[in-house]
Amino acid sequence: MSDDAAGGVLDFAKGKGIMPAVIQDHATGEVLMVGYINEEALRKTMETGRMHYFSRSKGRIWMKGESSGHVQEVRELLVDCDGDAVVAKVHQVGGAACHTGYDSCFYRRLGEDLSATVIKTDKVFDPEQVYGT
Repeated sequence: MSDDAAGGVLDFAKGKGIMPAVIQDHATGEVLMVGYINEEALRKTMETGRMHYFSRSKGRIWMKGESSGHVQEVRELLVDCDGDAVVAKVHQVGGAACHTGYDSCFYRRLGEDLSATVIKTDKVFDPEQVYGT
């Protein structure tokens, strides 16, 4: 795999057309979420400057914040050494990346018995008010 051209750096074939994307806050480095991208989602991300993902459950491309308004503005995209994963450093608009209302999808800590979780942060928004559910 060559690093000479963008097309030679990314290897979507390893993941059968998709690859994981780790999303970090560009200022703090906090991991906000993990999603999946395919080539189309990556192209839309590059064209718009906002994160787009491939939904494995819905089988379609979606833009983060398309219903909540909590979009992710891309500051930097990094690719791993194998070309099969990316890290996106973003500015999270609205202060929350998680659809449950927390700033990060990683708001729970496993307890010693590996089944109990402890909430480590307060919610940024009420999901019922944002999504009407």
